Amino acid sequence: MALKPRLILAVAVAALAPTAVAQEIAPAEAGPADPELRRETITVTARRVSEDLQDVPIPVSVLTEDFIAESGAFNVGRLREIVPTLQFYSTNPRNTSINIRGLGAPYGLTNDGLDAGVGMYVDGVFYARPASTTLDFIDVSQIEVVRGPQGTLFGKNTTAGAINITTKKPSSTPETEVELTYGNLGYTQAKGAISGPITDKIAGRISFSGTQRDGTLYNVRDNDYINDLNNLGVRGQLLFNVTDSLEIILAGDHTRQRPNGYALVPVGVAPTLRPANRQYQALADYFGYAPPSFNAFDRLTDADTYHQSNQDIGGISLTANWDIGPGTLTSITAWRLWNWGPSNDRDFLGLPITTVSANPSEQTQWTQELRYAGDLSERLGFVAGAFYFAQEINSTGNQEQGSAAARWLLNPSSAGWDTPGLLDGYGQISDIQSKNTSAALFGQLEWRVTDRLRLLPGLRLNYDKKSVDYDAQVYGGLQTTNPALIALQRSVLAPLTYSADADDTNVSGQITAAYEVSPALNLYATYATAFKPVGLNLSGIPNDAAGNPAIELATVKPEDVRHIEVGLKSEPRDGFTANLTAYETEIRDYQVGVVNAQIGVLRGYLANAEKVRVRGVEFDGRAQWADNFVTYAALAWTEGKYVAFPDAPPALEDTGGPQVVDISGTRLPGISEWSGSVGGEYTSGESALLGREGNYFAALDAFFRSDFSSSPTESRYLTVDGYTTLAGRLGFRAANGWDVYLWGRNLLDEDYFELLAAQPGNSGLYVGQPADPRTYGITLRARF
Repeated sequence: MALKPRLILAVAVAALAPTAVAQEIAPAEAGPADPELRRETITVTARRVSEDLQDVPIPVSVLTEDFIAESGAFNVGRLREIVPTLQFYSTNPRNTSINIRGLGAPYGLTNDGLDAGVGMYVDGVFYARPASTTLDFIDVSQIEVVRGPQGTLFGKNTTAGAINITTKKPSSTPETEVELTYGNLGYTQAKGAISGPITDKIAGRISFSGTQRDGTLYNVRDNDYINDLNNLGVRGQLLFNVTDSLEIILAGDHTRQRPNGYALVPVGVAPTLRPANRQYQALADYFGYAPPSFNAFDRLTDADTYHQSNQDIGGISLTANWDIGPGTLTSITAWRLWNWGPSNDRDFLGLPITTVSANPSEQTQWTQELRYAGDLSERLGFVAGAFYFAQEINSTGNQEQGSAAARWLLNPSSAGWDTPGLLDGYGQISDIQSKNTSAALFGQLEWRVTDRLRLLPGLRLNYDKKSVDYDAQVYGGLQTTNPALIALQRSVLAPLTYSADADDTNVSGQITAAYEVSPALNLYATYATAFKPVGLNLSGIPNDAAGNPAIELATVKPEDVRHIEVGLKSEPRDGFTANLTAYETEIRDYQVGVVNAQIGVLRGYLANAEKVRVRGVEFDGRAQWADNFVTYAALAWTEGKYVAFPDAPPALEDTGGPQVVDISGTRLPGISEWSGSVGGEYTSGESALLGREGNYFAALDAFFRSDFSSSPTESRYLTVDGYTTLAGRLGFRAANGWDVYLWGRNLLDEDYFELLAAQPGNSGLYVGQPADPRTYGITLRARF
């Protein structure tokens, strides 16, 4: 396909060649000594043009193929240790949140009724489910992390940023790639791809990835390890070079995950405001119970419900790029599915409190994007597009209580609370049907006012419509006609039926000014409005004072976003870059997850905080000290707070007191005030290994973050301490296309938590997810 004239409309960015070193990213991307190869270049995928990364007037991080492989960043979760303002939290694939600068998704349990604030795209296809971020990357060429609101260029509107993943295209010459990895904890990973011509006009590519690892927690009840990895994925592509100006790509993929996980372990007990006989210690003493350990880093559990997090994700897409007139017309049509089959121990203990907790789901989506990009003149360029999204969600939830539930969950002062068998086998089955439709028109101009000044205005018109039919019925437990006993049962699980729908139209836009002070210094400033679409509660809603479903709580108002950002990108000398950006994002009607302050009829539901604000400063730099030595650093200061949230749920330690508290002025969850990464790589001169010519290399990367709140309402017991991790690689890159290297992650074996959470039931017990211990291994890669 012919390259079109230069235009900075940064839908996504990526290094053109593996030898190019991308902004903010690491030494493994360093190339040969030739200064032309060290020049930073990117591909703008909406335009298929090349441009110096330092000219792009947005904050964006680019990871190349080699760095992704050598750093062990085999899924989105690994990227958080590379891009400091990318946050990733997951207790299982469904309950996964990915945020940029602390924004994107509510912290806590996932609710299907909300749209993502951080968009994930693979070859231009939008992946709606956050579970997709837990998948292994398959045959990736580069990854771009774009920070800040997106919508005037991307298909799906997102308020916090986007992760754009580009896979390798089929090649017109035969290619084969193989990668094998073995490490401790039984870690085994195999990747491969084969590509080549089928006819003069058609090329094909098929690739796969498989990952297995033993569990990191030991279940003393079953004498088995859990929280393991068990992933297998395949991707195929056909490239049709119809004419010199038209190419069509047909792609299909499927990934299967069957891990035995994921469990959290007890960490501690917070004293609450509830009566002493309703707090954890009294309840545990009644049963004569003690968990295997309160030291989470003993990595022990006695969970009495089987854990599984089975998911299947896949789909097909058809992409066409046609050079026509003054630009390129792009069409991306895609269908995707997600099947989810879980089982969890939601009380996190070896007591039969909640014996069944599962919310299987089947979800499908259709997307269609049309985009036309080009230059109207030497001074004026444009992108204009339309996007359509349709999703269906069919979920069937099941929760069942056990013989310990009555003592654990009911108030002993209630008449009949200790009736034998009252809650034993008492459960709820829910049937949830939902539809989500979105349509948009979007566009952006680039006006090159002078040779140095550019203005980039953009506009988006979006329409969203959602509906839900929710039906939950109870079963089992003590069969009785006693109203008092029935009321006790239904204070834990109750029948609930409601239907709701919502629609909304939004207009948003942005204006960016970019000015080239000199070839080595570029300035930019952006003002943007954005929105997150209207939401629906798909996990149940509370009852009102009359005991009826509070239908008004089924709808969650859309977020209204105001964003301002200024930045500079500089190259003080050849091989050195220093970039700085400052921003402030303000959101009204912030969509947040809350938990019922009562016993726990609901696991959680969605509401709106009146106003939140996130602001920060980010620095990134890279230095090529010599032809064979490169270093990088990225540092972020982030402040996120609830500006106004007067009706929030109480903190863990305040359970039993007021059910609503004012947390205005407190910090948002999941945000570390300070985070950063630093690293470097040294490459030897021409050397030899086993008679093969090549280069030895050694690399070291460090990541750190300060403490953060791990609860929607900040609690002194649910604050995760800051931590630092260290990773390294030592190996040999042969000149004839093969590499071998030793690697290690969390080399100092740091004990730290991914997150902390309160146990349902408000006993004061809180649990945590210990991060992976030190891991190490060896990788062999070959390309021929």
